[in-house]
Amino acid sequence: MSEDKVNKVVLWFEEITKDDLPLAGGKGANLGELVHAGIPVPPGFVVSANAYRRFIKETGLLDKINSMLADVDVSDVKELEKVSEEIKKLIIETPMPKDMEEEIRKAYRELAKRVGVEPDKLRVAVRSSATAEDLPDASFAGQQDTYLNVIGEDSVVEHVKKCWASLFNARAIAYRVSKGIPHENVAMATVVQKMVNADKAGVMFTLDVRNGDRDKITIESSWGLGEAVVGGKVTPDTFIVDKRVVKELIDKDPTEVSEEDLKRMILEKHIAKKEIAIVFDPEKGGTKEVPLPPEKAEAPSLNDREIFALAKMGVKVEEHYGRPMDIEWAIDKEMEFPKNVFMLQARPETVWSAREEVKVRPEEEEEEVEHVEAEVLVRGLPASPGIGIGTAKVLFDPKKDADKFNEGDVLVTKMTDPDWVPLMRKASAIVTDEGGMTSHAAIVSRELGIPAVVGTKEATKKIQSGTVVTVDGYRGVVYKGKVKLGAEKKEEKAEAAGFGIPKEELRFLYPPTGTKIYMNLGEPNAIDRYKDLPFDGIGLMRIEFIITDWIGYHPLYLIKEGKETFFINKLADGIAKVASAIYPRPVVVRFSDFKSNEYRGLKGGEEFEPEERNPMLGWRGVSRYIHPKYEPAFRLEVRAIKKVREEYGLKNVWVMLPFVRTTWEVEKVLKIMEEEGLKRSRDFKVWIMAEVPSVVLLADQFSQLVDGFSIGSNDLTQLVLGADRDSDLLAKMGYFDERDPAVLKAIEMLIKTAHKYGRTVSICGQGPSVYPELVEFLVKTGIDSISVNPDAVVRTRYMVAGIERKVMLNRLAELEERLRQ
Repeated sequence: MSEDKVNKVVLWFEEITKDDLPLAGGKGANLGELVHAGIPVPPGFVVSANAYRRFIKETGLLDKINSMLADVDVSDVKELEKVSEEIKKLIIETPMPKDMEEEIRKAYRELAKRVGVEPDKLRVAVRSSATAEDLPDASFAGQQDTYLNVIGEDSVVEHVKKCWASLFNARAIAYRVSKGIPHENVAMATVVQKMVNADKAGVMFTLDVRNGDRDKITIESSWGLGEAVVGGKVTPDTFIVDKRVVKELIDKDPTEVSEEDLKRMILEKHIAKKEIAIVFDPEKGGTKEVPLPPEKAEAPSLNDREIFALAKMGVKVEEHYGRPMDIEWAIDKEMEFPKNVFMLQARPETVWSAREEVKVRPEEEEEEVEHVEAEVLVRGLPASPGIGIGTAKVLFDPKKDADKFNEGDVLVTKMTDPDWVPLMRKASAIVTDEGGMTSHAAIVSRELGIPAVVGTKEATKKIQSGTVVTVDGYRGVVYKGKVKLGAEKKEEKAEAAGFGIPKEELRFLYPPTGTKIYMNLGEPNAIDRYKDLPFDGIGLMRIEFIITDWIGYHPLYLIKEGKETFFINKLADGIAKVASAIYPRPVVVRFSDFKSNEYRGLKGGEEFEPEERNPMLGWRGVSRYIHPKYEPAFRLEVRAIKKVREEYGLKNVWVMLPFVRTTWEVEKVLKIMEEEGLKRSRDFKVWIMAEVPSVVLLADQFSQLVDGFSIGSNDLTQLVLGADRDSDLLAKMGYFDERDPAVLKAIEMLIKTAHKYGRTVSICGQGPSVYPELVEFLVKTGIDSISVNPDAVVRTRYMVAGIERKVMLNRLAELEERLRQ
């Protein structure tokens, strides 16, 4: 570090490197590094930390501040706030040395000149950059202040002092004490940076924040300035990106990447309802919140090419630093893409990067988790793992409400920002209405090791202060009362302590397969026994069990009695129980497929159901959904799916139409679904059951309507062979056999035709669970997934892995033989 730098009041970004952290602070040093790495950042300068040191020494503030902090009790929130306010007032009211002030004014005028804007019109961000912040082992998570849309040199000088004062925010004082960082060891540099006129902004982590997977990138985004995302004021859109694909495409311009490559790169999209945006306020000069119209609130805030541009920058930043990074970004609305994509700041990721790897031996004996039925108050995103039990305190102001919050209480609030940290440190769990997986509440909770559920939308309304609640941070569920969820397994204990492999990833200890192994499920409560099996998703979730066991009434009877909400909520809760337990693995929910005689058995069913001579081939599946008499009941099922996906945020739920006969009936069903707000998209798939031979024969036409097929091998065998599946006589004579050549021919035809149109094919019938030779046929024919009963999951995975290896070896042998010839 040169003597010239040490003595400067102002340092431009291009003068700064990571070695200048004592002068430029964490943000400033990282911005200088980004400039040197060729990453586009808005231009700016740093008011050196030595300027701050000189200020507090020359004005006599240093001794006064040390004296005031000597005996402060950070656990006493009121005392801490009082001392904090006194120190900040001292700093703000003390004049800055004249030469120092003039250097800052001069730099602001120079910045205006560099960007071609009149000094009285240049909008800048004035950001705190503490010299101990953004270190690899500590995340200050915005504990000092940032001021946006600051205009004019007078205002810049004023806000630099406000940033200096924020070094002594109550939350910052408490955090330094908790981390053992002496107050005198921390100084404050200040970043002054041209504001991006952000159309959209957010944060990016160069790993999967849910489990630390370094092969993925997490991007969270919303409209307007990034403050809405960082501050948890909206539940942002979330995009999970395959980092390996990004590296493969790293040299390509974002405008030239093919649609196919973009589809490969983007693994998950979770589009939230973003009700507000934070934007520049031209009248007052600061920022303001504005409501978003519904069409914009529910629209994706990033397109695929913007996602790639951001991910590409994220990879470059990570490669430059050699570690996972936490990045803030913005996209300028006035510039041309991709030149309008900017990194605002970057810091080392501190939660997963600090965790040690724990190897878990699958053969270790583990306790069975006991499931206890309890009332679910709210569901949200599982932001920080663990289980917390305590008295809920619904609070809205961290300063006014501090006396109401005791050690071990569960903090329930709309959202958190750094002012909440003193209370968060005392909480047994945290629940918020808003925020995503990278919101302030999520990041701080994970760092503190406190269970958290965020983005619940209505926790502050549904949870009453004084109520004892149980917060399940693994699945994103808040229960009423003290619920014994069972003894935590060893992996859960390790994860809750901040170490180890998330329990859901144990499935990767089994052999990987190119063919996905799905599991069939009926009773939702059974997921507690089977969720740790090595399956890739639920290939068939039958809702008939929920209707008979959880609801009990015919849906048309409930409509007649005005109890539609009861049906929707019960069905949604049953589906959500499964979807949240295995998130983000997909759950393919099959709409109801009762036959008329089975519907008659439900309470109130006799009034609405005909007596059919052959219910097996009668009024069932989609033929019911499009009938005017039953359509209102089908709409309840659709609304339940929509509730699970949108209100509970479980976007891993897809649907499947049973017993499809014709294309026109599928078109009608899709229209009904769209009227209810469910439309096929990249993250919402619609499959149909291939049980009727017409689906196989017209697979090319059906492929234009849906995303995939699932072979119901029982019914397909019955209808291909004309053999009643319930006839013991025919079965004993060998007629009913899913391995029959005609049935296999039909399956092969479907797979080939579906793949021709880019559609997936699965199978969920009984056959693969029983016949190993059928599994081998399916794998060799190229089926995409096989869904089996729980008791066959492990066996099938090993079997498929062996078959795939054998196929590969045979192909290699054939290739070698051809090369010899």
